[in-house]
Amino acid sequence: MMTSKPERPRKIAADNRRARYNYEIGEIFEAGLMLTGTEVKSLRTGKATIAESYASVDRAGEVFLVNANIPEYLQANRFNHEPKRPRKLLLKSREIAKLAQGTERQGMTIVPLKIYFNEKGRAKIEIALARGKQLHDKRETEKARDWDREKGRLLREKG
Repeated sequence: MMTSKPERPRKIAADNRRARYNYEIGEIFEAGLMLTGTEVKSLRTGKATIAESYASVDRAGEVFLVNANIPEYLQANRFNHEPKRPRKLLLKSREIAKLAQGTERQGMTIVPLKIYFNEKGRAKIEIALARGKQLHDKRETEKARDWDREKGRLLREKG
């Protein structure tokens, strides 16, 4: 009998909470990130931001994460990285084709949802094909959320 290792929980390094408010989330993909050593160490501290970032497919068929801010790692002296450089995302060719098709034909955007470390300790990013919400859609979402909260409160008081 082999004893299995206890599964480590996924450690979230950066979360884009505004994405679900500003966008109608479609299909979700998991991609790897091409990072340097200091970027990985900086991500582990959990100070990265992906709120203003997006992903784009270039002509060569590669996907890049643009405008994500991974701050410099303070302990690394001269071998530090550039905080806002474009980072290549590692996806299968079928997934890249789906993303390219969604952005070109259907006018959607590729939005990063969260960066995390998986069970093996590798940095992964969750991206989604999304369509921007209009102001009235955002209000509708907010009303539904408020009603659900109120409904839960009423049910707790009754029971």
